[in-house]
Amino acid sequence: MNQQTIIRSYYAIAGLYTLAAALIWGINTLFLLDAGLDIFEVFIANAAFTAGMVLFEIPTGVLADTRGRRFSFLLSVLILLVTTLAYIGIARMNGGMIAFACVSVITGLGFTFYSGAVEAWLVDALKSVGYNDSLDRVFARGAMVTGACMLIGTLLGGYLGNIDLELPYLVRSTLLLLVFGAGILLMHDLGFQPRTLRLSALPEEMRQITRTSIQLGWQQPAIRLLMLASFVQMGFMIWGFYAWQPYFLQLLGYDAVWVAGTIAALIAASTIIGNTIVDWFTRFCGKRTTLLIAAGIIQTVAAVGVGLTDSFWLAVTLYLFVTAALGIYGPVKQAVIHNIVPSENRASVISFDSMFANAGGVIGQSGLGYVARIRSIAEAYVFGGLILILLLPLLLKLRGLNEKADIITGTRAGSRSHCAGQGLPETSQLDTARRH
Repeated sequence: MNQQTIIRSYYAIAGLYTLAAALIWGINTLFLLDAGLDIFEVFIANAAFTAGMVLFEIPTGVLADTRGRRFSFLLSVLILLVTTLAYIGIARMNGGMIAFACVSVITGLGFTFYSGAVEAWLVDALKSVGYNDSLDRVFARGAMVTGACMLIGTLLGGYLGNIDLELPYLVRSTLLLLVFGAGILLMHDLGFQPRTLRLSALPEEMRQITRTSIQLGWQQPAIRLLMLASFVQMGFMIWGFYAWQPYFLQLLGYDAVWVAGTIAALIAASTIIGNTIVDWFTRFCGKRTTLLIAAGIIQTVAAVGVGLTDSFWLAVTLYLFVTAALGIYGPVKQAVIHNIVPSENRASVISFDSMFANAGGVIGQSGLGYVARIRSIAEAYVFGGLILILLLPLLLKLRGLNEKADIITGTRAGSRSHCAGQGLPETSQLDTARRH
């Protein structure tokens, strides 16, 4: 496989996976409410999903770093297929919050098999064929592809849900079968040698991966600061994504599932705009922390505004600023991590970062969900937005470290002579990172 084939395969795999997953994203909260849960129970069920991701990030990271990234991805698709069908069954049987929470934990397991594995596959495969350009643009354009698929998926899911809230789940199950086939055809472990993992060796592997993740992740100041920022940011963002569905319909004054689907599609479009900003900015020299800090400020101000306004249109607009800022933040953070962490440990460190983010999500969904029950969703948005202020000192401290990974390599004519760093981490850069 050449470089462009690998990149196109990455876009296809990530795009199809997101398309299938996104079919329920705009209506999931409405589906759970329709199944008989109250607003707090909805967030507990969703928190169970996030808790599942926290519990299984390390074990699934071990699998991705031993059996291979492709094997991990295919397991993710199969688990997601089974749990999607289980959601339909529980709703039909009026299974209640506990049943939804149990299946949500398994769904979290499915997503942890995906998180980090596909990114690590891309980076390893590109490095194996001599790719030496900026990763920021690949991740940003990949995010544009997944954003477009999210737009299509959420819009379609909203209109299908307007007919019957089960339909998006049924269509998602069908698409996941296609995703599984795409993974078999397009995804092959390049630049990575899978190895056999015996069940008896799993505990020791987990301990080793945990030690490595701590050494290459938590003990490195830059990665530690990004992990803490993920904890804070996702504590609000995961809750906020599920909360807008009933909140915006409440502001609108009537229930219309298709409106939720349309807003979800606009959210996808806003993240694409954020990705585009990254793609444009990284054509020139600069610091990644400039984008991270700007995104953090936008998210904080806009999130508070969502809760303060009683206007449907203004609330939606402000929330789109929140998600556009996330579209800026995500690819840039990915590039920093990948420029520091060595190839053989990328999946584990990314999973470790994801574990921090999801731990924040568990606390955020439970806490802000309780605030939404005893006060209102609007007040929970204000409170959650104020918590995002904690992002700024973390990102400012990251900037003060002056890491090489903070420097963006320019690609226009003559720009390389004035810029430091490379798109892919080289041995010398990794050695420097280890010494920090």
